[in-house]
Amino acid sequence: MHPMSLAFVGDAVQSLFMRTAVAEANGGKTGAQHREVTGVVNAVAQAAASARISPLFDEREADIFRRARNCHIQTSAKHAERAEYRRASGLEAVLGYLFLTGKTERLTRFLTMAAEEDEGC
Repeated sequence: MHPMSLAFVGDAVQSLFMRTAVAEANGGKTGAQHREVTGVVNAVAQAAASARISPLFDEREADIFRRARNCHIQTSAKHAERAEYRRASGLEAVLGYLFLTGKTERLTRFLTMAAEEDEGC
């Protein structure tokens, strides 16, 4: 599958993971929940998470990350540098790959790591 298709799926997976966690933990107003989720599911936060998580990638995941990061990307994020956006796309591609291949333990580990680290900021 094309790396950007994997990233498309990975972004949705991370968003759903975070939305579920926030809804279960907080309940309450959806506006506040949305702000909490977008604090983690954005290019800057994803790029930072990729720096923390990428040393744990196996060979296949590292290859997917590199391929997605190096893709010619037509769009850009509002509040992120181009390099951050590329690293974020790499992480999203790995998350999409793990989801689509059914590697849920590893996927959950990476999603949890990204969320926990960002909550401490």
